[in-house]
Amino acid sequence: MLRFDLISIFPEYLQPLKLSLLGKAADKGLLSINIHDLRDQTTDVHHSVDDTPYGGGAGMVMLADPWADAIDAITDDKSEVDLIILTPAGKKFDQKMAAFLSSKKQLVFACGRYEGIDARVSDYYRAKSNFKVHEVSIGDYVLGGGEVAAMVIIEATARLLPGVLGNPDSLKEESHSISGNNDEQLVEYPNYTKPAIWRGLEVPPVLLSGNHGEIAKWRKAEAERRTRQLNQE
Repeated sequence: MLRFDLISIFPEYLQPLKLSLLGKAADKGLLSINIHDLRDQTTDVHHSVDDTPYGGGAGMVMLADPWADAIDAITDDKSEVDLIILTPAGKKFDQKMAAFLSSKKQLVFACGRYEGIDARVSDYYRAKSNFKVHEVSIGDYVLGGGEVAAMVIIEATARLLPGVLGNPDSLKEESHSISGNNDEQLVEYPNYTKPAIWRGLEVPPVLLSGNHGEIAKWRKAEAERRTRQLNQE
């Protein structure tokens, strides 16, 4: 079972992870989602989690001690842990990374805010033999914090776990899982359902033909067309 741990100063922000597909998967024991309040690890009366940056500059930097205490409280020195630090400066998340993360045992998400987490937190855990540290971004833009990014990564990763989707075949023909020429990853072909004619727009006749070979060819061609169009925009 894959264990997801999320650390944040806004734990209520992450409650949607317990709904819908992920909530059902957790109820079935296919995964676990654990949300931790970073401020529980503070010791001062104000529950401070940040301070001014060395070298000057705008904004505040999150203190190392609360983060280390929070991470240490949910890990040990023997088990394998993948620590994911959400940052706009990280490696861009994609379907390949989701598949990689789905094979892990415990993923700890550090949902930082402000100007980020003191860089020594990353350095410290990189030096520990049972930790792998990944600095990850979900795109070339900046959010108010790592919570939304963590939810994106968890949903994309969790749906790849055995038993989470009702029909595992759904994973075989969806965007970024379809292979084109030279193993290019394609986006998914268009999908249609009843009625066959809606507001004057018809479903492509090949999909009504019952000829599965021709349907497969059409879907492959449409996936390639959509991918080319997307890459040109």
